[in-house]
Amino acid sequence: MLITKQGKFFRIQFKYSPFLVEKVKELPGRGFDPTNKCWVVPEVHEAVVRSFGQRYNFQFGIDIEDEQIGELPEMPQLNEAIPLKMNLFPYQANGVAYSLQKKKVIIGDQPGLGKTAQAIATILAADAFPCLVICPSSLKINWQREWHMWTDKKAMILNDNVKQNFHLFWSSGLTQVFIVNYESLKKYFVQSINKPENGKMRLNHIKFKEQFTGIFQSVIIDESHRVKSLATQQTKFTKGICTGKEYILALTGTPVINKPKDLISQLGIIEQMQAFGGYKNFVQRYCSGPNEASNLRELNYKLNLNCFYRRDKQDVLKDLPAKMRQVALCDISTRKEYADAEASLVQYLIKYKDADDEKIARALRGEIMVMIGILKNISARGKLKDVFEFVDDILESGEKLVIFAHLKEVISAIHQQYPKAVTITGSDSASERQHAVDSFQKNPDTKLIICSIKAAGVGLTLTASSRVAFVELPWTAADCDQCEGRCHRIGQLDSVTCTYFLGQNTIDEKIYRIIQTKREIASTVTGATEQVEENIVDLVADLFNQPQLVEA
Repeated sequence: MLITKQGKFFRIQFKYSPFLVEKVKELPGRGFDPTNKCWVVPEVHEAVVRSFGQRYNFQFGIDIEDEQIGELPEMPQLNEAIPLKMNLFPYQANGVAYSLQKKKVIIGDQPGLGKTAQAIATILAADAFPCLVICPSSLKINWQREWHMWTDKKAMILNDNVKQNFHLFWSSGLTQVFIVNYESLKKYFVQSINKPENGKMRLNHIKFKEQFTGIFQSVIIDESHRVKSLATQQTKFTKGICTGKEYILALTGTPVINKPKDLISQLGIIEQMQAFGGYKNFVQRYCSGPNEASNLRELNYKLNLNCFYRRDKQDVLKDLPAKMRQVALCDISTRKEYADAEASLVQYLIKYKDADDEKIARALRGEIMVMIGILKNISARGKLKDVFEFVDDILESGEKLVIFAHLKEVISAIHQQYPKAVTITGSDSASERQHAVDSFQKNPDTKLIICSIKAAGVGLTLTASSRVAFVELPWTAADCDQCEGRCHRIGQLDSVTCTYFLGQNTIDEKIYRIIQTKREIASTVTGATEQVEENIVDLVADLFNQPQLVEA
């Protein structure tokens, strides 16, 4: 319990106590500061405040300077052409201009607003190559794909085959971007650790491989809240690799998960702590009091002034389409099982192609549909780790999410991971479904609803969320649109972002390609489901003879 004088007010801070709240309310001129979560009393009532503090055993802190808050300038305009393959949204161009101006920043846009594209455009405009991307393991493939989708630069995911010589790919002009997950930083970049036997590991105990770390002009740190703890090895490795780089871009939709101290390591990694008076001043100024949070308006002002920007969807709706689709490619954990099942399917597709008799062809179609279902099942199970990481990030950001799946086994696994989620499945009664919808729509604490594609694909309104994710794919574009439409309907005030999880080099990519390039299937094929499935069999058979999906 603490009382400090700041400017013309006394601040009274304590962990919630109904008794103390009632007593504070008796103080003259008292008011509550919702930003800093404390009570304030004008300095003219100093005697009353000091008497109150002594009576209830409050500590009196030293007088501190009042919050320094000014007018933030407008986000800068991007006045240079960047050779991107696609166009940025106007707000993204503003973000790129800010990052080019500041060079070492935290890009904190709400999830779904394209932080990846802004980071790529910034590094391309600055020509800050080679670039190292540090990201969660589940996002390595997507980062590689995004670099190739937006630019002509070549991106390589680090693996054991290039562990000793990946820097030569840069010097020979073959690769400009290198991608590594947090857990592998030690393997690729650390030469040795000389930590005292009974002491804590510090950064100066780590010797890095200079021939590798020294080549990079820029580093992108995706989901940088992963390195919010000063104590972890991954934080120290990331800091050491970033030291001295010209451009350091930290990407996170949740820079502060719990308290302002979450920012300390991130600001240290991007070399911006001096803008806040250094570590000691940051802790005293912004992490004080029972809640370890203080002067939050000033902190927000200084962040935006020096090294941080964040836009929510409602801030940039004029720039966004009503609905956006994005693909999340996953390296499935069930690869061996999948490869065996795929080999069997390929054999059946050969028989189907060569079949002259219509009865045999029809029988083979049925077998093929079963085998395609098995492949989808194996891929869905292999994607769950990546799905869980995605859901965790969305929920930590405070957003709600609608997630669609088909198999009971997959829905059950997701629900087991998130037991507080509500569900809409074929086994739920009408009253249970309505309760789930009402809870998701009206209860701010109900963040996740897990839906069966068939049970929840029509008729329901889930506009409390502007985020939709598919763990499994339905057969047709019409089914996709129906599921997306649970959020994208009258009453939705935000742009809806639809994320499709696809197993890389699996049936998922082939079916998604069908959905994207043959969206007319839903409208041109009428009648029994069997007719649609026969079309799918023909298209899948054709796609197994074509290259893998490149563009979403």
